[in-house]
Amino acid sequence: MGEAHNQPGSPGTTAHAEGDLAHMSFEDALQELEEIVKSLEGGKGTLAQAIADYERGAALRRHCEAKLAEAEAKVQAIMEGPSGPALRDVE
Repeated sequence: MGEAHNQPGSPGTTAHAEGDLAHMSFEDALQELEEIVKSLEGGKGTLAQAIADYERGAALRRHCEAKLAEAEAKVQAIMEGPSGPALRDVE
């Protein structure tokens, strides 16, 4: 996507913690969450920035969970189909 997202450790990261997530793809949210985790694990930066990054990470996690639940519901609807449950392969 061509959108600019704040990097972990940058000022203003939490200013849009929920706002820009509505249009963020699962993949983009997961990538940003991974960057935040790496930044927090690195232990560099101020305590205030670590808390802001943690807050952003929590919002990203909720967003990813919602996207996964959405996808799961779609797959379930496809598998059930209009005439009831579809046959499934047994391993």
